[in-house]
Amino acid sequence: MTMTNGSGMTRRGLLGAFAATALIAAPTYSNAFGFLRGAGDIRRIRMHSGRTGESIDTIYWIEGKYIPEAMAEINHFMRDWRSGARIEIDARTIDIMAAAHRMMDVTEPYLMLSGYRSPQTNAMLRSRSRGVAKTSLHMHGKAADLRLKSRSVGQMAKAAEACASGGVGRYSRSNFVHMDCGPVRSWGG
Repeated sequence: MTMTNGSGMTRRGLLGAFAATALIAAPTYSNAFGFLRGAGDIRRIRMHSGRTGESIDTIYWIEGKYIPEAMAEINHFMRDWRSGARIEIDARTIDIMAAAHRMMDVTEPYLMLSGYRSPQTNAMLRSRSRGVAKTSLHMHGKAADLRLKSRSVGQMAKAAEACASGGVGRYSRSNFVHMDCGPVRSWGG
């Protein structure tokens, strides 16, 4: 799909121009939103799904505004891969993920293990594991379970906790970190 912004420039052309721009940020802010404000006029998220084989590398925010087309791509990417169901992913969760990624100074995309979960998928997972919450924020598009090859669970969790903007769960035995935009809290080891 090619979209233009009224000036004749396509969305892809605009994003390509911004993607070539170096991002500079000072990790002195106390939350994800402040940290990303220090990133200049763009926000970017990079993820891969081993479940679907899909990847996303998109700038989703420019000069104070979320890009609807990029947010729709993220919503599709973070869908419940088991059922294909999707909802609108809370932009605050994406901001936390993006800020933590920037703090870790990596170019490797996140491996997304779980984004949105339908209530049916959540119930099925809950029946198999006591680590799945009955009222999981995954069911509301407010959480993601992520992994990086180049960073430990501890390093990822510390970056997410530095955002002070939501929940951070350490799942060291399963090698992933849960990030959400719910109340600020942390758990796991």
